[in-house]
Amino acid sequence: MAGGRRQAPPRDDVLAAAMEMIAERGLEKLTMAALGREVGMSSGHLLYYFRSKDELLLRTLEWSEGRLGAERGRLLTRPASARDRLDAYVDLYVPDGHRDPHWTLWLEVWNRSLNAGYDGRERQAAIEGAWHRDLVALIAEGVSRGEFRPVDPDRFAARLRALLDGFSIHVAIALGGADRDRVLSHVREFLGDGLLADG
Repeated sequence: MAGGRRQAPPRDDVLAAAMEMIAERGLEKLTMAALGREVGMSSGHLLYYFRSKDELLLRTLEWSEGRLGAERGRLLTRPASARDRLDAYVDLYVPDGHRDPHWTLWLEVWNRSLNAGYDGRERQAAIEGAWHRDLVALIAEGVSRGEFRPVDPDRFAARLRALLDGFSIHVAIALGGADRDRVLSHVREFLGDGLLADG
């Protein structure tokens, strides 16, 4: 309608634009003003919806994790061995490389969580919990089928995720020459030593 008020874009479109800006320009270029220009909204309008940049980042992470969660679910429910699906889980977890946008966002949210309130911490825990539960279920399935050694699925999953987090941070910030292929090789060795059934 000519002369009418322009409607704000759907929230998912704003979050997708934020993620695209992180991927293309880096997190430091993601300001409320820059995002507003990208989606045709004022920074004040964005603050009305998101209250703060911390909330915008956490909402963007939740949006991105929703997409990753759907992909993880598809990979983990396909007809394949537990080992093949575990490899797919690891492949999805580890960053693509230096400045991977999803991991760049995760690192920033983790950093800001030092001052986050209870709600923010609980929302981060929910994201972490989904990855953990899926991994525990997969390891338990592999143990029950005899593909994996009889480990405690929850304890092994906690250790594997700690390893993946540490290596993933190294890849995302290009620390010490760590690259994705080298990390995946380390993880395969760890899984071979600690999880794969003999013979």
